[in-house]
Amino acid sequence: MPDTAQPIWSPSPERIARSNLRQFMREVARRWGVDCRDQASLHRWSIDAPERFWTSVWEFCDVIAATRGEVVLEHGDRMPGARWFPQARLNFAENLLRRRDDATAIIFRGENKVSGKVTFAELRHEVSRLQQALRAAGVRPGDRVAGYMPNIPGTVIAMLATTSLGAVWSSCSPDFGPQGVLDRFGQIEPTVLFAADGYFYQGKTIDVMPRVREIAARLPTLRRTVIVPYTRRDPDLAGIADAIDVHDFMAPYPAGAPHFERLPFDHPLYIMYSSGTTGVPKCIVHGAGGTLLQHLKEHQLHTDLHPTDHLFYFTTCGWMMWNWLVSGLASGATIMLFDGSPFYPKGNVLFDFAQDEAMTIFGTSAKYIDSLRKLGLTPRATHDLSRLRSMLSTGSPLVAESFDYVYANIKADLCLSSISGGTDIVSCFVLGSPLLPVRRGEIQCRGLGLAVEVWDEDGRPLQGERGELVCTRPFPCMPIGFWNDTDGSRYRAAYFERFPDVWCHGDYCELTEHDGLIIYGRSDAVLNPGGVRIGTAEIYRQVEQLDEVVESLVIGQDWPPKQPNDVRVVLFVRLRDGLVLDDPLIAMIKQQIRDNTTPRHVPARILQVADIPRTKSGKIVELAVRNVVHGQPVKNREALANPEALALFADRPELAG
Repeated sequence: MPDTAQPIWSPSPERIARSNLRQFMREVARRWGVDCRDQASLHRWSIDAPERFWTSVWEFCDVIAATRGEVVLEHGDRMPGARWFPQARLNFAENLLRRRDDATAIIFRGENKVSGKVTFAELRHEVSRLQQALRAAGVRPGDRVAGYMPNIPGTVIAMLATTSLGAVWSSCSPDFGPQGVLDRFGQIEPTVLFAADGYFYQGKTIDVMPRVREIAARLPTLRRTVIVPYTRRDPDLAGIADAIDVHDFMAPYPAGAPHFERLPFDHPLYIMYSSGTTGVPKCIVHGAGGTLLQHLKEHQLHTDLHPTDHLFYFTTCGWMMWNWLVSGLASGATIMLFDGSPFYPKGNVLFDFAQDEAMTIFGTSAKYIDSLRKLGLTPRATHDLSRLRSMLSTGSPLVAESFDYVYANIKADLCLSSISGGTDIVSCFVLGSPLLPVRRGEIQCRGLGLAVEVWDEDGRPLQGERGELVCTRPFPCMPIGFWNDTDGSRYRAAYFERFPDVWCHGDYCELTEHDGLIIYGRSDAVLNPGGVRIGTAEIYRQVEQLDEVVESLVIGQDWPPKQPNDVRVVLFVRLRDGLVLDDPLIAMIKQQIRDNTTPRHVPARILQVADIPRTKSGKIVELAVRNVVHGQPVKNREALANPEALALFADRPELAG
């Protein structure tokens, strides 16, 4: 259990007074006569008066629209089925392109190979030219445009040009193999594919043109494949039907003011994908208005994003944090893109970026922070991070010791916000606040406007006890649905079967006495030895404190075999180079777990592996490993960054007895 009794950082009164959220609270008081004095009272009001709250967000964040309409919420008693702002007409890209000046919109680095900047005026001009080219190619509202692209400015431009026309954007990062891409794009039938010629990783140039040829040949709905040169000047387009270099595609069209198709609030914007490690990925459709409003709320109210900020998130275009990052443009902020390895050519490369470009908000993963700790890096001693104000972490629970590391070795005066949500809502259920202190191992608060609770198995609310993360009332960024799920049955089964009419997110967590959250892992990966539920994050926290252990993965193995009415805990560890898992080290690991948790947490078996399998966005895949251990198939290995690692877990004789 993390020690969350005392704050380890608190915002100054001056910082609180300057925050967007404090200004928003004053606006709420003026407009509605509601005296919300703190985060908790504001959250209660946002749930009790959702129509007033979301109207206030719309006005405070200055959403650009042809009309908002008189109706804020229709069928508010239905979940799913509620409709937000049903009379509104807006365009997502128009809101992201609101700035027209010569300030910097995008700062980019591709390892140590490529760098550049794009102003807001240049961004609008490039979007306008590409938009005209897409329109001439026949792209219309509702058409799907796919991106097989690295995290570069051209990807942002392609997305904005697509969505300015009311077409739907969907992207995969170029480290996906052809079958993984086809498992995704093949379901949505795109009319245009944007693809880079390659990408850089760990100093190497990765050529993806052979993959692009295969992918384009197997997407029969394509009218155009637009190649974006990145690793070379003139990629060879031979063998790709209807292929064109992006510069030639845009050449006939002059820069000008973009045209924006203003469409309904719930018009499709993005199609995103579940991880797909247990089958073909689900295609999750997100609406333009809900995504925009939620991102504006999270950026301006929770992250305290201002037009003067430089916002960074370490992500690929295959992770929803890319979509979240790019929406920072709607708040007039500068976004910072990095593509490549965060440890090449040296471990401090992202802090070089932070120092050189005056980064103010640094977003990354819990795994990255843990890797910094294991490497013994101290950026506060080697870099000027005076402009850095906040650090965000997601992807997996941020353990208490990583909080300690950040404050001791990165910056002492920093709002460290662990955040959690997912692809399912392209945003967060729980995240940070500029008004609240930071406590070790604890997420600061629930998202405003989101009726997040923790329930037991019988649907009773819990506080101070572990249970399921649920959301009991509709919210604007709920998915429109799943692609090709005409009756909505797959959508309902994914989120609403566990508790009827209530969103069940699949996180095993605890609501603390401070109204913060502690997440213990995914519900479907929770261990259950002897009927006692154990979150996997509780074991990872202990094991990965040991210097000998680089990373770990834990599963519940059905035991005894062929009588799966119980499980035993099995821990796999990847050790530092040159180390071998011997009896003294096994004993040390078990003692570390026993001393800091309970005897139930102690693994029955601990085994060494050379690698831990992960998704493309860096999440370990406990369920896939569990399937391998039990001799069951892993249906979609293309979803993994390193599928070959699964073989390390198969047919282990140590698990036979």
